[in-house]
Amino acid sequence: MTEGTTSAAAEGGDTLTRLEQEGEIAADYLEGLLDIADLDGDIDMDVEADRAAVSIISDSARELQKLVGRDGEVLEALQELTRLAVHRETGDRSRLMLDIAGFRAKKRAELAELGAKAAGEVKSSGQPVKLDPMTPFERKVVHDAIAAAGLRSESEGEEPQRFVVVLPA
Repeated sequence: MTEGTTSAAAEGGDTLTRLEQEGEIAADYLEGLLDIADLDGDIDMDVEADRAAVSIISDSARELQKLVGRDGEVLEALQELTRLAVHRETGDRSRLMLDIAGFRAKKRAELAELGAKAAGEVKSSGQPVKLDPMTPFERKVVHDAIAAAGLRSESEGEEPQRFVVVLPA
């Protein structure tokens, strides 16, 4: 192995270790939150796409709906609080992704389908399509689906009214 390869491998290992540490800090924080709220749930940690991914799962997903809220609003707030808890411990900004009761996983599948449908519409009409305003997470999933369909997309507007425009090839 060359020196560059060794340092790249070490850097990759360091990144994985850092993301695993973020996941552990987040899990501790969320376990404390579950205890305070007197909710049952298991914490699952992983590393996906260069970010820590933490999920709260339960046999009674209905009970966890309180932590998801309407359209994931409470989930978004808890994710930001969890990121702050990680930042407080590590001093580094976290891109941690939190999912509760499979809400984000289900949302990701719905958004990928929306992106594919919009791409199909643009391919058949040759005209750009503007989608409804979305959160950064939602826009990212749609952008990825559009790219997978072989088209381009852009985000336009100002938060919280920022939206995706699907463009012809």
